[in-house]
Amino acid sequence: METIEKKVIPDKELRNKVRFITFIIPEFARAYKMDKQEAYLYLKKYGGLDYLFEHWWALHTDNPFWTIRSLYKICYRNGGPR
Repeated sequence: METIEKKVIPDKELRNKVRFITFIIPEFARAYKMDKQEAYLYLKKYGGLDYLFEHWWALHTDNPFWTIRSLYKICYRNGGPR
């Protein structure tokens, strides 16, 4: 019988980063009435993901409302249409 191994991300900081990013993208999508894939592509195209990856440590300590608003501002400044 084949066993399924559970893959674990060994680095706690990396695990926290992944958790935060996978939490905030759907929240951004919900706030701006997008589906998750559309939100991801929007954030990627207009620099929101770069900002999120670079500043996640500070952003995760703030209220998600302000993080989402900051992501919107970054994207808007980089030519985002919404």
